Amino acid sequence: MAGTNDQTLREQLLALLQGGNAHMTFDQAVAEFPLDRINERPPNVEYTIWHLVEHLRITQWDILNFIVDPSHQSPDWPEGYWPARDATASATGWQHTLEAFRQDLSGLQDLARDEAQDLTADFAHAPGYNLVRELLLAADHNAYHIGELGILRQVMNAW
Repeated sequence: MAGTNDQTLREQLLALLQGGNAHMTFDQAVAEFPLDRINERPPNVEYTIWHLVEHLRITQWDILNFIVDPSHQSPDWPEGYWPARDATASATGWQHTLEAFRQDLSGLQDLARDEAQDLTADFAHAPGYNLVRELLLAADHNAYHIGELGILRQVMNAW
């Protein structure tokens, strides 16, 4: 029975990381976003669309590396999790952000699939933290900001 429960939990974590059940996926949220608007600030928002997507990338990268690298040093909070306010991205930079996000998401999904990974054991380098907690954290953070991105696209008339 434990094997079945473990497999079910892994499947649900994968579904949550991928998105598409209760919210749009990352790829749906960024699909065909107008490149000439990635550095635009939506009304009453202090950051650009690229800033938001880069924040998603940085945060997810940090969570993944916290899991797999005991010597990983997280950025300073909160400034290290956002690009500089005046930073902009080119079309190439935008693509890099999207590809890096997808690559790290794939890495998190690989961890969820890997039955050699104990989902609930504390990390040796971080007692009180475990894989299921970190995967849920990544999925929760992603879902929140992917929803925000969808709303901001609507506000900007950028669909």
